[in-house]
Amino acid sequence: MEYGFLSVIPPIVAIILALRTKQVYIALLFGIWFSWLIIEGFNPLKGTLSMIEGMVNVFQSKGNTRTIIFSALVGALLIFIQYSRGVEGFINIINRKLTKLETKKTGYSRVMVQLLATFTGLLLFVETSISSLTVGTLYRPIFDKLKIPREKLAYIADSSSAPSSILIPFNAWGAFIMGLLLTQGIDKPFSVMIAAIKYNFYPLLAIVILIFTILSKKDIGLMKKAEQRTKETGKLMNEGSKPMVSDEVTSFPPKEGIQAKAYNMIVPLLVMVFMMPINLIYTGWDAVKESTSFLNHASQAIGEGSGSSSVLYAVITALLVAIVMYMIQGFLKPKEAVNLTLKGISELMPLALLMLLAFAIGDACKELETGVYVANATKDWLSPELLPAVVFIISSFIAFSTGTSWGTFAIMLAISIPMANIHGADITIVVAATLGGGIFGDHCSPISDTSIISSMSSASDHIDHVKTQLPYALIGGAITVLLYLAIGFLG
Repeated sequence: MEYGFLSVIPPIVAIILALRTKQVYIALLFGIWFSWLIIEGFNPLKGTLSMIEGMVNVFQSKGNTRTIIFSALVGALLIFIQYSRGVEGFINIINRKLTKLETKKTGYSRVMVQLLATFTGLLLFVETSISSLTVGTLYRPIFDKLKIPREKLAYIADSSSAPSSILIPFNAWGAFIMGLLLTQGIDKPFSVMIAAIKYNFYPLLAIVILIFTILSKKDIGLMKKAEQRTKETGKLMNEGSKPMVSDEVTSFPPKEGIQAKAYNMIVPLLVMVFMMPINLIYTGWDAVKESTSFLNHASQAIGEGSGSSSVLYAVITALLVAIVMYMIQGFLKPKEAVNLTLKGISELMPLALLMLLAFAIGDACKELETGVYVANATKDWLSPELLPAVVFIISSFIAFSTGTSWGTFAIMLAISIPMANIHGADITIVVAATLGGGIFGDHCSPISDTSIISSMSSASDHIDHVKTQLPYALIGGAITVLLYLAIGFLG
């Protein structure tokens, strides 16, 4: 059955609701319900029951189920790392390095501290909230001492978290995106996601602009004023600014009476990252038909491997390594291990729920053939050359208005991938444009969770943070649009 224009209404309703209510869960849920209402011929009872079944059917896909379990278990791993004082040990090492730098009385330590904060944010690509939280909380005392404005710290925390999480997708982001790609009928989601990285211009530009700003010491707009204010008056914030601080920011108290050791954090995280390619090789090994050497077989196997299995096996291995390490050190008992795991899972339940709703709306839009309808409707005026730029702009608008890149990916990939297929555009570039637009809109949005957490951990005024970051984000966004147009017309 053809649904025509009706197929576009559920995602539009979801977007409008998200804008009006600022509640992404409600918006997605309503979008799913409305989709099934249309499919069931506007019979409210049938539509509601089909919506429930549609959400249950998300778990029929093994990939979706693995991704949702992975997200919950990442929460457990993060709790273990905090409990073991591993994060604290890592912070202590950086603090010692910074103290040495501060003895060099030149402006050298100012630049170095900002670079260190940036690289810390990039290294903690496992989870954006952990990245921006750690950077803000860890570097705030040092930034204050060196008279670097709070707005600059919030900018560094914000611009190093989401870009690294999407560019190094061995994390919940990667698993989530692979799940959405699978929902859209892409056979090798891992290969498509990895191939899309080189076209994901906005996150790359956001990092380049941040590092250039630090090294050149050339600030623009309100950030320049903030730097002048701090240099001239020593004030870390504007007059009348309200620092956004929350006690909940450091989510879990560490174990009392044990020494803080960095390797308690570094080893489990390294195990998780290292195990992902190994698991991809393992899960894809038998699918390779012919190869010239062991290395050639392994590289082909990575492309054939199951991304959702790999991330799930990796996080379970990292959890087991952490538990064994802490038990050997004598500060973790089996009962505590179980309690911590359950606590960690409960912390990331909202994320798992968001994934469930995102997969369900993707399935519903596929049933309605929303993407196919939009693609056919735009076939006459929208050329394949323009598609990546248009997709980037629409994704940016949705993410800016809703404050969530994940919700944007869920709504937009269901539309942009069928459009790429019908217009004959390069899938990897269109996927990259969708993801990059989500990050760009998220960066500019005052209701974005990563921006709010960056303001909280930096104890910066939230609106000051958004205003000072905006010019840098807009420069990156404008260059990205031009690059997509250039690729479209010259590529």
